[in-house]
Amino acid sequence: MAEAHQAVAFQFTITPEGIDLHLSYQALSQIYLSGLRSWKKRISRIKNRIIKGVYPASPSSWLFVVIAILATMYMQSDPSMGLIAKIREHLPLSLSLSAQGQTVLSVLLFSTLLWLSLILALRFCLKLLLSYHRWMFELHGRISTKTKVWATLVRLLSSRKPLLYSYQTSLPHLPVPSIKDTLERYLESVKPLLDVDGFQRMTRLAAEFEKSLGNRLQKYLKLKALWATNYVSDWWEEYVYLRSRSPIMVNSNYYGMDFLYVTPTSTQAARAGNTITALFLYRRKVNREELNPSRIPGTVIPLCAAQCERMFNTTRTPGEETDVLQHWQDSEFVAVYHRGRYFRLWVYRAGRLLSPREIQYQIQRILDDPSPPSPGEDKLGALTAGNRTPWAQMRKQFFSSGVNKRSLDCIEKAAFFVTLDDQEEGMMGENPSVNLDRYAKSLLHGKCYDRWFDKSFSVVVYKNGKNGLNAEHSWADAPIVAHLWEFTLATDAFHLGYTADGNCKGEIEHSLPPPQRLSWDIPLKECHIFSCSALADDVDCHVFPFREFGKGRIKKMKLSPDSFVQLALQLAYYRDRGTFCLTYEASMTRLFREGRTETVRSSSNESCAFVLALEAGEVIEHCHKLLRKAAEKHQNLYRLAMTGSGIDRHLFCLYVVSKYLGVESPFLKEVLSEPWRLSTSQTPVQQMELFDLVNHPEFISLGGGFGPVADDGYGVSYIIMGEEMINFHVSCKHSCTETDSHKFGSQISQAMMDLMTLLNPDFKEATKANPDKQS
Repeated sequence: MAEAHQAVAFQFTITPEGIDLHLSYQALSQIYLSGLRSWKKRISRIKNRIIKGVYPASPSSWLFVVIAILATMYMQSDPSMGLIAKIREHLPLSLSLSAQGQTVLSVLLFSTLLWLSLILALRFCLKLLLSYHRWMFELHGRISTKTKVWATLVRLLSSRKPLLYSYQTSLPHLPVPSIKDTLERYLESVKPLLDVDGFQRMTRLAAEFEKSLGNRLQKYLKLKALWATNYVSDWWEEYVYLRSRSPIMVNSNYYGMDFLYVTPTSTQAARAGNTITALFLYRRKVNREELNPSRIPGTVIPLCAAQCERMFNTTRTPGEETDVLQHWQDSEFVAVYHRGRYFRLWVYRAGRLLSPREIQYQIQRILDDPSPPSPGEDKLGALTAGNRTPWAQMRKQFFSSGVNKRSLDCIEKAAFFVTLDDQEEGMMGENPSVNLDRYAKSLLHGKCYDRWFDKSFSVVVYKNGKNGLNAEHSWADAPIVAHLWEFTLATDAFHLGYTADGNCKGEIEHSLPPPQRLSWDIPLKECHIFSCSALADDVDCHVFPFREFGKGRIKKMKLSPDSFVQLALQLAYYRDRGTFCLTYEASMTRLFREGRTETVRSSSNESCAFVLALEAGEVIEHCHKLLRKAAEKHQNLYRLAMTGSGIDRHLFCLYVVSKYLGVESPFLKEVLSEPWRLSTSQTPVQQMELFDLVNHPEFISLGGGFGPVADDGYGVSYIIMGEEMINFHVSCKHSCTETDSHKFGSQISQAMMDLMTLLNPDFKEATKANPDKQS
């Protein structure tokens, strides 16, 4: 109880001589420093609100406007055209100010109004400029004069260094596509997947929908678009994620991996110390808005940063009908799980962030703690892995008061969750490929009870120093978490570093109170914690680095690397299943305010024609031509999705409106029930400047992955690392006899090789001459 006594700032006792007061100056000092940190954060927030509120102007520009107006007034000129005199006439303080004072005050008021008007005008101009997207459809090297002028104006208005959220109010709103365009694109996308009768049937349903219900639903949707910041995002978050009652483990959450070839230290506590420190340094940058806004690579075009707001101190809490995302302004601790016990670890003391060495010291205390779990505590995390409604009911019954509520609050209000895993993971041992697959499964679901799947993200640190994370999906999409994880890995390895013996750097304050063990009172006879092991065991994961070539060689062939990979996936799936399927590729709509994702339907008429021609053994020149045509089509589909002209989010919102109105649409019902048997996503590398792959090529990230969307389908994630490697993550289900992640992985590798050989026949001979490069 020593730490409890230290936390008391003063004590007093009543004696015959009077009141005996004892002050704890150490406790008072900590209270003062903690309060000082809190006030600094408040002041920083106010300052940032002002700076981003006047962007693209600067606060100092107000002084420039005032001086300019005063100078013109001094030269007997009135730039206000009589407005300053009008303001002076209506001043309520005219009796208590001199004539000169009234003039100065009037000038200040007029200058402020003029300054605010100029800011609004600049912001409006920037919003108009950011609404222009034709530049994306122009061929490389053939940029129009209009686009060149546009790019120059965007650079001029973006010349000031922005804060993280500076562009938010200047981003355009997501436009609502026309019903006719969406239906035409939809029918074009399903044509290669349906027989003649099926396509005619869908064409008839689409025509009936457009003539009858479609236009009515569209009017409501346009009304929402006028009123809401984004007509898709709130419904997408609610109906796709929060209202889903199925387990979020495997089905929704996704994972991110450590470096492929290296582990900075084999000491578990040290790796946890640096990882936790790096994450809090990132949170500090988010809170202070010191991060540069994300942009489209190679341009000055900003992307929406709204998803960063709920990155930390956020939990998805279960409800019987719908879950709720809860976010707290601040949290000075993390929740830690080790061997069935839960701890609260404070990472701030007296207003300062603990050093990495101090956090390592505290983590080691947890690792050395011999206490056993209390009854039911070790499997408690399984509640977050299962169906949402039973978890909501048990939360209400057993965790809404008393010690259970206090302990649950500590987990949910933590900055994030940390699991100290007893296993060793990574690409190691005699069979590194199998171990990589096991590593992926461990991050995706673990033992089903040793992760807290409701937290915005959970960090896993393994016994051998390897790490990774598991992220909840409703609050943000993978690029946001990938940006965080890139910073964390780079800061851990290159900036914080380790001593020669593998420990964290920094000094230790040995008077630190130990981590607080959380207490539980779980009535095991009534509180049934269901196992989700069947869902986890059914997942078949395969992770493999493709080393034969990367984006460097693909770009030399004058093709988009993403289009190349997507066509390889189409070829691989056709060879695996003998047919084509509806394919989902995640694209982003963050060019618009509060934008999230849109679907690129990668299986197109052009891609199917190319695959069929290649498999039929048609002449190389013809296949080559079809390949380039299919790649150009894919790029165009991707651009349409990014610029608000996608198919699926529009149809989804029309379906939601129909449900609100209580009307049925056979067309929408069928469209939204179509299975995505091939779900794909590229994990973008956004901060290559943090990784020196030339001098340190071994520091290559493995990227991350997700579970299969359809029971009889595949989930494929890939990350294009540097110029010479692409890492793939393939998932499916063992329960489906038609899917096999390893077999499909082999098909992907072969398809990649075949496409490159088609583009460059000499590549095959070069590969034979250098067999060591093959995986």
